[in-house]
Amino acid sequence: MKSKPVTKKQLGPSKIMQVGLGFWASKILLSAVNMGLFTLLAKEELSGQTIKKKLGLHQRGLYDFLVALVALNFLKRTGIKESAIYANTEETNLFLDKEKPSYIGGMLELSNNRLYGFWNSLEEGLKTGAPQNEIKNGGATIFEDVYADQQKLKEFLKAMEGLQSSNFKMLSQKFDFSNYKTLCDIGGSSGHLAIQIAQNNHHMKTITFDLPPLEILAKENILANGLSDRVSVQSGDFFKDEFPKSDIITMGNILHNWGLQDKKMLIKKAYDALPNAGALIVIENIIDNNRRTNAFGLMMSLQMLMETPEGFDFTAADFNLWASEIGFSQVSTMHLTGNTSAVIAIK
Repeated sequence: MKSKPVTKKQLGPSKIMQVGLGFWASKILLSAVNMGLFTLLAKEELSGQTIKKKLGLHQRGLYDFLVALVALNFLKRTGIKESAIYANTEETNLFLDKEKPSYIGGMLELSNNRLYGFWNSLEEGLKTGAPQNEIKNGGATIFEDVYADQQKLKEFLKAMEGLQSSNFKMLSQKFDFSNYKTLCDIGGSSGHLAIQIAQNNHHMKTITFDLPPLEILAKENILANGLSDRVSVQSGDFFKDEFPKSDIITMGNILHNWGLQDKKMLIKKAYDALPNAGALIVIENIIDNNRRTNAFGLMMSLQMLMETPEGFDFTAADFNLWASEIGFSQVSTMHLTGNTSAVIAIK
């Protein structure tokens, strides 16, 4: 009996071209989000000509733009060209309508308005190791620039909230808070994580700790959620000030902004603020230990190259080493959503 010939794997360039020209699809989606197309269509299905009028678009490219969004599965369509009616998909209707609390487009708006251009200088960043944002031309750091402009600050916070909200919610429900009473979120921004923990764990009292410009926004969010009795705001600089004493210290996407020595310094401050058996919970796009599969975490680390002098993302094994050096007795990893995990160190 003859054996079947081994079929040689057919090589093709489609994956290469898909990624290499990925900026086409990216910019189409980012532009649609930035112009509010999905928010518009969440109210009602519309014709191409009505969309053109409401968004101030030109006739040339109109249908190619809309149908490209259909082909990319971000819009639905009945009819064709002049007779076509466009509508959101279930996903874009839920996640890209600015009027819904489930909106995640803040990060996409930030990418369109701020980050997209910086990545054109990735080669220079790889060759120099230097940031490719405003710092490159003598400007302020990202945090100095953002915090100095109220509009930029709100856009930045909206982006971070959209990026992190599902992970914060997952942590508040998945982690066992029953043996703890107090929590302080370092770099808590507008208070989103502190609020989520309190909402889903009624015995917990939480603090959101960040710079003074965030205090008003955090207090507004706490008040809006009716949690002023269990969530408080404390202003401070986590580089200069000691952390508030708490049973749990959390940091959401904080450590990756800084170099190794600053990372260790912040972990040590958390250790000092915790009681015995207290927990440090760090939420990041934790890279897999073999550094092979979490492409998003690796690309986020390159984003830190573009934006910060020394920041980088890291693996659970990296964090375990740093935490152990400082004195934490045990470290575990809890997957949250997508590419994000929490690394948990117990004192």
